[in-house]
Amino acid sequence: MTRSDVPRFERDTAVTRQTEDTFSAQVDPGWWVMRGPNGGYLAAIVLRALTVRVGDPTRAARSLTVHFVAPPDAGDLVIRTAVERVGRSLTSCSARVTQGDRLVALALAAFSASRAGPEFRDLEPPAFPAAETLPPTAPPDFAPSVAQRWEARWAIGHPASPGEPPAAEAVAGGWIRLEEPQAMDAPAIVAVTDAWIPPVIARSPEPLAVPTIDLTVHLRAVLPHPGLDADAFVMAQFRTGVAADGFLEEDGQVWAPDGTLLAQSRQLAAILPLSR
Repeated sequence: MTRSDVPRFERDTAVTRQTEDTFSAQVDPGWWVMRGPNGGYLAAIVLRALTVRVGDPTRAARSLTVHFVAPPDAGDLVIRTAVERVGRSLTSCSARVTQGDRLVALALAAFSASRAGPEFRDLEPPAFPAAETLPPTAPPDFAPSVAQRWEARWAIGHPASPGEPPAAEAVAGGWIRLEEPQAMDAPAIVAVTDAWIPPVIARSPEPLAVPTIDLTVHLRAVLPHPGLDADAFVMAQFRTGVAADGFLEEDGQVWAPDGTLLAQSRQLAAILPLSR
């Protein structure tokens, strides 16, 4: 397979091992937001490096937390990883991401084999209409380049539109998939948790930028999910309940079409009014 045959997301999140602990990657400007790359895209790169560092296919990624210290520029990144502890079933590890002499991000992750225990799910998947019944939402001309990397079909909430009154609540979601079909592995699902337009934007009477400060993703199923085709949509829903002191939280859920919960996420983000 040549590089051009590799789906764009996989290509743009690829890492190269330099030493046992150190990896390099390239930040591609095609995943840009207002300033610098989308946080979910950067988190996916970090997860790829940590997965290789753990090097145990029986231990799947279960939790990833990334603190975004500074937005990197396009170009080279260095990811220095450490395995902090290997237990009987759980591996805890960390990563420090730099660009030149500048710290970009810090991450912690947990990888584990499956464990025996009680199982239940009180959460229910959102009752969205089928993806094929909903029209694709074309990004507006002014949207950042990351909007071109995803196909979204809104089922709840709506994009902010000039002249429309603010939404009654900050909730949004629908069906989403990458622009090029590929297996929805753990890095791709992590990227989904930060791929939707933040619902607070439609709630606010003024334009906002919402840069992520930290993102935590709990991966709740075997990935890629069995039976999920490479070109299939997943369901994603995001909600913000509180905006205060210039910050907000955003909670997310990602579901397979068969109702399997794939991931839960929470992020803290800054609120930057663009009219000031």
